[in-house]
Amino acid sequence: SPENEVLAVNYLLEQIRAIERESTDAHKISVDIQRPTGSFSIDFLGGFTSYYANITNVIVKLDPRNGAEYAVLSNCHFDSVPNTPGASDDAVSCAVMLEILSTLSKSSEPLQHAVIFLFNGAEENILQASHGFITQHEWAKSIRAFINLEAAGVGGKELVFQTGPENPWLVQAYVVAAKHPFASVVAQEIFQSGIIPADTDFRIYRDFGNVPGIDLAFIENGYIYHTEYDTSDRILADSIQRAAIHNLKNFFTAFGLTLISWVCTLVTVLIVAVFVSVIGRSLSWYTHFYVSVFLYGTAAVAKLVLVHTLAKKFFYKNTNEQYLGDTFFDASLMIWSLALAMITRMGLCSAFICMLWVAFPLLAKLMIHKEFSQKGATMKFVTMYMLGMFVPYLYMMYLSWTVFEMFTPIMGRSGSEILPDVVLAGFIVVITMILSSYFINFIYLVKSTKTTLITLTTVFVVTLILVCSGIFFPYSSDVANPKPKRVFLQHTSRRFHDLGGNVVKSDSGIWINGFDYNGISHITPHVPEINDTIRTPCEEQAPFCGLPWILPVHFMFRKNWYLPATEIFPKSPIHFKVLSKELMPWNSVRLSFELSGPSHMSLYVRPHEGSALSKWSLGDGTPVASLGGDYFVFYSHGLQATPWHFWVELTVKKHPDGIVSLAIAAHYFFGEDQKSPQLYALLERFPNWTFSSGWSCTYDLFVF
Repeated sequence: SPENEVLAVNYLLEQIRAIERESTDAHKISVDIQRPTGSFSIDFLGGFTSYYANITNVIVKLDPRNGAEYAVLSNCHFDSVPNTPGASDDAVSCAVMLEILSTLSKSSEPLQHAVIFLFNGAEENILQASHGFITQHEWAKSIRAFINLEAAGVGGKELVFQTGPENPWLVQAYVVAAKHPFASVVAQEIFQSGIIPADTDFRIYRDFGNVPGIDLAFIENGYIYHTEYDTSDRILADSIQRAAIHNLKNFFTAFGLTLISWVCTLVTVLIVAVFVSVIGRSLSWYTHFYVSVFLYGTAAVAKLVLVHTLAKKFFYKNTNEQYLGDTFFDASLMIWSLALAMITRMGLCSAFICMLWVAFPLLAKLMIHKEFSQKGATMKFVTMYMLGMFVPYLYMMYLSWTVFEMFTPIMGRSGSEILPDVVLAGFIVVITMILSSYFINFIYLVKSTKTTLITLTTVFVVTLILVCSGIFFPYSSDVANPKPKRVFLQHTSRRFHDLGGNVVKSDSGIWINGFDYNGISHITPHVPEINDTIRTPCEEQAPFCGLPWILPVHFMFRKNWYLPATEIFPKSPIHFKVLSKELMPWNSVRLSFELSGPSHMSLYVRPHEGSALSKWSLGDGTPVASLGGDYFVFYSHGLQATPWHFWVELTVKKHPDGIVSLAIAAHYFFGEDQKSPQLYALLERFPNWTFSSGWSCTYDLFVF
């Protein structure tokens, strides 16, 4: 948009010039505006190829007066997702970089190496600007390390969630330099596993620049990430800091019972989660997190206690209680030892967590070995036991809260196919299993668990009744702490052409996607015409079901809705034409095209039966298919860009219905074509606890 390409750039240049005027003679400041064009393939989301043209980077290089051979890169991005201010993601990071630039430039002590500050203008376009810089800019060759400043929430402590690859000196430097270091290899392995549907410029510098670095992000209050509530007034200033085996048979029995109790607990709680989802009460905890603890946490603990109470009563009827307690302690210790060995063998750094659950409990056992053989769980025994377990329990609770703080908001934007209650219930069961592993032995030491079971069951039943009644509404419009439901609406006009170029079908409608499992069930009472009678049918003959996806996330949103609407006529329509058709060696055909249109467009390619897409002019020339087999290309350009020229090459067999279907979706995210009057009117009727983002788009299908 003009705000991104002109106003933000001018503001940055104005600030940089002011800093330059106050810098000392020990430094040299160089400023460059880069507008790169390029393309690359990425396996993010469903996998796609990205093409960009004339996007904007503002780059500042702070050199010692006599120059430097090498440099460190600091990266932020000033663009935001459509319809959001982007204060935390990522304007606050750019503000931090400007302040660092100002402070360093005023120092009379010259730097040993250069520092390059990259203010990139197209990160939300799936990492395009960073690719343009690291692959094309002359200064990129001097970079030996980088620091990427990002956000997945608003404020709190900045979490180091990715480092490397290799180069442990980076972490050592961070620990020395940071006043309050906050980093977790667990976060890195969760993030790089692909569980979280997000990525950062770290990936581009690592994969395309072969440069090691550090990725930092704010993670607090992720509910308002990528929404209209991401405003500067929400960013707080202080955000800008774990034996002996007496009888082998009994030991392995205890080992097996522990694992069985965990499986029974997981199955039971997941059944509850599925039931809650089926009756339409999913995400009842989204605004009220304590509900998830009272519902799934109490069920998990109650089931664990019940299984071991029944085992104690019927299976271990005449067995010494102290012996049982000791045996089950050893069984838990063995489970954690095996986990430590396996995870270490796999090369996962998160093995240090298992180490805590082996070292500290073993130390506690050695310290109070005599108390273990005494009759009854004495106060001295309990106190010393708790002290020995303090460190792993404290760390695990701290880590659990971090995980929940990160994943709870994500469940509100994880698509219509994932049952969020099942995911969260699974996390709670895992945390319960971990935290209970060294307390199972107490079930065999105490006289009765009746009171505990009654209390837990009562809390669970009452909470389940309240959840089923619908008293806990998932979303919140509280201005101070919003937790909105995300809905995307696209006023779409579609045209389907045959092999001769004739329009064989056309329609118009407002295409609606709810970003969570609840879909539109909570919206229908407010907007009755949006209901399950208008579920979107799939156009089987068209790529991506004939729908104008902005990114290849079709596998996450299989339930969507299409409300008939009037046709739209953008004032800046797409212009698409075939430039040439060439016969190539080995039964191949090359089709060349020219395309111009709005700043954001999606290209979908589906080879027909008997044909295969072998090459194209994008990325490294090797086409990358999305999930489902169709090919997806994401395209964007800055304010000024020449028509996009590209070609595709197919190995073919003659087919009466053509060799390839090619569709183009044009997305009007800003300007006079963004929202039609009908779309405006519909958006106004949405309740205030929604974040409803709308724009206009067209979808044109061609056959060649």
